[in-house]
Amino acid sequence: METIPPPQIFYVESTRVACDGEEDGVAGHPRVWLQMGSEGSADCGYCDRRFILTGGPADPR
Repeated sequence: METIPPPQIFYVESTRVACDGEEDGVAGHPRVWLQMGSEGSADCGYCDRRFILTGGPADPR
């Protein structure tokens, strides 16, 4: 049985971020803008990347 890898996590300094799914030459998706709410994180609906506001409530560090 194959396991699904966890989503990539990016720590960012802004509550509004753009995601186009492209990094290291991997095929991407249309650029979408994501707005974080009071939880301090946002997930991309295309590629499941998670963006966490540095120092925000969702930052586990």
